[in-house]
Amino acid sequence: MYKGIEASRGIGIGSICLIVEHDLSFESKHIDDTEAEKARFNNAIEAFKTETSAMAENIRKNIGPKEAEIMEGHLAMIADPTMAGEMTKMIEAGQCAEAAVTAVCDMFIGMFSKMEDDMMRQRASDISDIKISLLKLLLGIEDVDISKVAPGTVLVAHDLTPSMCSQIVKENVVGIITEVGGKTSHSAILARALEIPAVLSVPNITEIVKDKDTAIVDGTEGDVYINPDGEVISQYVIKREEFVKAQAELKKFIGQKTVTADGTELELFCNIGTPKDARKAVECDGEGIGLFRSEFLFMDRPHLPTEEEQFEAYKEAVEIMGGRTVIIRTLDIGGDKDIPYLGLEKEENPFLGYRAVRYCLANSDMYKIQLRGILRASAFGNVKIMVPLVTCVDEVRAVKALVEECKNELRAEGVKFDENIEVGCMVETAAASLIADILAKEADFFSIGTNDLTQYTMSVDRGNAEVAYLYSAFQPAVLRSIKNIIQAGNAAGITVGMCGEAAADPLMIPLLISFGLKEYSVNPVLVLTARSIISKWSKAEADALAEKVLALTTEKEIVELLKASAK
Repeated sequence: MYKGIEASRGIGIGSICLIVEHDLSFESKHIDDTEAEKARFNNAIEAFKTETSAMAENIRKNIGPKEAEIMEGHLAMIADPTMAGEMTKMIEAGQCAEAAVTAVCDMFIGMFSKMEDDMMRQRASDISDIKISLLKLLLGIEDVDISKVAPGTVLVAHDLTPSMCSQIVKENVVGIITEVGGKTSHSAILARALEIPAVLSVPNITEIVKDKDTAIVDGTEGDVYINPDGEVISQYVIKREEFVKAQAELKKFIGQKTVTADGTELELFCNIGTPKDARKAVECDGEGIGLFRSEFLFMDRPHLPTEEEQFEAYKEAVEIMGGRTVIIRTLDIGGDKDIPYLGLEKEENPFLGYRAVRYCLANSDMYKIQLRGILRASAFGNVKIMVPLVTCVDEVRAVKALVEECKNELRAEGVKFDENIEVGCMVETAAASLIADILAKEADFFSIGTNDLTQYTMSVDRGNAEVAYLYSAFQPAVLRSIKNIIQAGNAAGITVGMCGEAAADPLMIPLLISFGLKEYSVNPVLVLTARSIISKWSKAEADALAEKVLALTTEKEIVELLKASAK
């Protein structure tokens, strides 16, 4: 059995089709006839646009308009003058087209791949896909036609890119296995949209398997079996039937309120990264947006977005949500998130340095542009402002003062906005957790960011494999921190939500119910699953389990108990 990341739930059993990587090596040589080389490059760009447009249309017809936006995003990236323009400049300086494409794409890939946020890292995968597609066109390499694989096929590849996924015929592919990728990668998103079980990041799987091997893909647990015996296959046939039945059961939660078994109504929101993601939240029955990561508006461009550009983006998301809550997190930059044009200096320990609200308050003119854009969008719906990485009450007060400055300016200009807009904060540092009772007197709401809260509470660099065993939201210290934050917010009468990954974890949900969490913000595709799990737990049952959990002393004991108690 091989282990990977469970990217698309379900059980797939079938015969492997191994997709072999092409050799994209080339000779980097000086070009004398730069005009001819530019023409060759431009022809490749036009061919890329034609092929990608066809892929987008294919996805739109066979999967859906939301998923087609992935390929449309590739078109937008290559149309950006920053990317294609830099490639052209290198060609004019005598570089061959292949070298120019590689250098520029690698620069962007390096920038995005360093970021902790999965959605940010996905930009690196997008640009890598563009790079590969352009190199194939320049080198005259043709891809394998995935659309012609036989029924019952399990696709195995180093990385199944969106351009590959666009060729999939759903009826023929029963599973996907790759060596790279995560839950938010576009291959995972498309696999989920197609309802094809997928396990990603299985080490060296392309070297382990061969064509026609039998594979079991358990996209729920992240397990892969190659050439299993009959007994294992029989067990998974039964599991597959049980999964299909459970998925059918989830449909009854569409359009329903999110309530516990004893009738307590909660809020189930979604995390998004772009305005268009709001459509996915609506499609998946989300009740609002608990986290709009505004960083995306600052990426993929050579300069800061203007107030008008930000306003239009926020307004689009707000209007899509049709009056439902939209919580916009202000620029969370620094740490693992670098934007070259901001000129942030390299720091020895960036996660403890000049980032998020610290950077924004030190660059108040830039920050006010964002705050004005958010305020203007608040005239079109229920908008809230969320401040990231708060460590002391002074930061909340400073942001609120800037918000008041922006309000006065907009009033003077006759521009409408929500006079009563709420300003809350993410509680994601040990400091904020310890003074949650003080912050609750200043902030209008809390949202717990469990990813950073776990990192800072446990003093763990989540990117360091040597200490990864400590990085768990089920560590006793983290659970006590979460409980303290929720109780402090509830005591002050403010709403407490959670927008970290733990909010959708089936093992964490009963504890959150017990602690008194009112708002859960999750990946849109997990809305119905989370609503189903919440519906199974009464407050009394959750309290009884939480009492046992908090009496335990190790993360291992806690996880074992929660797994044994899962419904």
